Amino acid sequence: NKIIYRYFRKGKAQRSYEYALRLIELGIGTPHPIAYFEESHGLLFGRSYFISEQLQYDLTYRELITDFNYPNHEEILRAFTRFTFTLHQKGVEFKDHSPGNTLIVKGSDDYRFYLVDLNRMNFRTLDFNARMKNFARLTKYKSMVEVMSVEYAKCMQLPYDKVFNAMWNEVRKFRASFDRKRKIKKMLGL
Repeated sequence: NKIIYRYFRKGKAQRSYEYALRLIELGIGTPHPIAYFEESHGLLFGRSYFISEQLQYDLTYRELITDFNYPNHEEILRAFTRFTFTLHQKGVEFKDHSPGNTLIVKGSDDYRFYLVDLNRMNFRTLDFNARMKNFARLTKYKSMVEVMSVEYAKCMQLPYDKVFNAMWNEVRKFRASFDRKRKIKKMLGL
């Protein structure tokens, strides 16, 4: 990997920096990038560092899956779903769309979302299946998937059942794979 990152592939810090600039160009929230630095040791890639502004936020998406009584839970979840729809419409596939990687700032009458941990992204047109798969890592709770499906179906102007069935199927596939990997690691003592 150290040779690949040194000569053939951009390092995580450089990708994070460049992707942050791209997101800002697209009008998508992310902490403002300041700089990145990469160390190398002779012919090998060393460590890399990405520096961004420190964003003051009120919660992350994670609070929505750990506290169903969080104030305005459903309202925030629906706003998050619309934010995700906007990502998809703008051709952003956030491959690490997971609970800790979206910061949420409460405005006076809205919620603003900021992506972090940006090194795994694609910029491309997303078909329906890719959009549904992008929800897979966010929650294991059917009730949350139901709310997100209602909101996403409205955004896409598609039947709820089509969106829910596809989204829930992707969540179940991801959870099965995740649980299988965890079981193997436990058996190996890792």
